[in-house]
Amino acid sequence: MAPAFVSLRKLPVAALAFLALSFGAWAEDLAIVGTGDGIEMLQAIATAYNGGGAARVTVPPSIGSGGAVAAVGGERQKLGRVARPLTEAEKGQGLVEVPLTRIPSAIFVHGGVGVTGLTSAQVAAIFAGTTDNWSAVGGPDLKIRVVRREDTDSTLAVLRSSMAGWRDLVLTSRSKTATTTQDAIETVRQTPGAIGFGPFSPALAGDLTVLAIDGNTPRDPAYPSAVTLALIYKTATRDAAAADFLAFATSDHAKRLLEERGGAPLKP
Repeated sequence: MAPAFVSLRKLPVAALAFLALSFGAWAEDLAIVGTGDGIEMLQAIATAYNGGGAARVTVPPSIGSGGAVAAVGGERQKLGRVARPLTEAEKGQGLVEVPLTRIPSAIFVHGGVGVTGLTSAQVAAIFAGTTDNWSAVGGPDLKIRVVRREDTDSTLAVLRSSMAGWRDLVLTSRSKTATTTQDAIETVRQTPGAIGFGPFSPALAGDLTVLAIDGNTPRDPAYPSAVTLALIYKTATRDAAAADFLAFATSDHAKRLLEERGGAPLKP
């Protein structure tokens, strides 16, 4: 028997209104805007959530942690993603942070460099411009191309606070400034001799080389540099959909997804 189809024109007005409300609820988009750190992790959580959540969650390209604070604080978005702690002033505006995982920093180089590890002193000398050829650190006779981030970048802040020689390091003027994590990765990937830094992700190991520093890889407990990935919301604008996703993002299922993608446990 052929299936029966009901014309929407024949449905009562009340039924049409109910369908419109139902489809509208399922079609709601909940964008998580902000940092490029851990974007693949949050995309994985969003994909898992979208299989049965109350809204369709999206993770747009990076606008930085500051962009998340501005968007959520200005009530243009309900949720944001940051890789730095909120300031007291930001908390005073009603913003709340929900830490998810630690993301180790990574120093990575173009695949053709042929170097797999450096000392922290060698890394500092390279980013200062004192060492400008890979032959000085066991690599080929190839000019080093430094890719840096802006002074407010969260990974740079962590390197300054934890990596030996970085606290007062003046980054070389002979460098390219990348505006997002993805920009830094792509620039290093496409530039022979390039070196850059950003949040660690297993995906970096494709055609880039993630360096061991002082004999430690980013996954090792002795590796010092990491940022904390957190979601933020504003108390005044957190609705049921945002609360539902926050609960999922802090669930055991989400924690396993984060660990599989390079996330490290939060410090007590």
